[in-house]
Amino acid sequence: MSTVRIERVITHGSIMVDRGGPEPEAVPIDNNVWLVGDDEQVVVIDASHDAAQIADAVGDRDTLGILLTHGHNDHVNAAVELAQRLDTLLHLHPDDLFIWADTYGDTLPDIELAHGAEFAVAGVDLLTLHTPGHTPGSVCFAAPALGTVFSGDTLFQGGPGATRWSYSSFPQILDSIQERLFTLPEATVARPGHGDSTTIAAEASALPEWIARGW
Repeated sequence: MSTVRIERVITHGSIMVDRGGPEPEAVPIDNNVWLVGDDEQVVVIDASHDAAQIADAVGDRDTLGILLTHGHNDHVNAAVELAQRLDTLLHLHPDDLFIWADTYGDTLPDIELAHGAEFAVAGVDLLTLHTPGHTPGSVCFAAPALGTVFSGDTLFQGGPGATRWSYSSFPQILDSIQERLFTLPEATVARPGHGDSTTIAAEASALPEWIARGW
């Protein structure tokens, strides 16, 4: 029997950013796609930019599902194609369906995520944590047996995710982080949707700074 492992696939794309000009600008962005599994089966966390690249990393393993941390385009823009390639189902929290619709219109993901939902892969469990603030339907996936949490755009090395949209909330994302993430063991590794990993201990110590700066 093979050992469960975590794999990071970095995909490359762009997002549209309003910088005050006549039209939004396309800004390059890299995303982390996380694979959790062994040689036989795998779960994919997020589906960003390049379905072929992600499918190549999965290989011939049985894909038990694609779990989406939230509905922003750069996290879901390869989702439908990837699900077709891997013959699997897409999971998204229903509070982000209105954001998903910006990319896919009336095409819906397959299954609605809920806080507390569990997914078993290669002998370990992933626990869904609803962490609104970046978006209303943002979630993280904790894997206690692996000492990690996949934190999407809720928690990064250096602070919480952006809350610049009308549907975002800085107080809410702080509450989510404190109630759902900072209650995990301090040694837990947080693996975000962009950039390098961090630990719960490292980020918890900076909470007063985040509150003082207001973002």
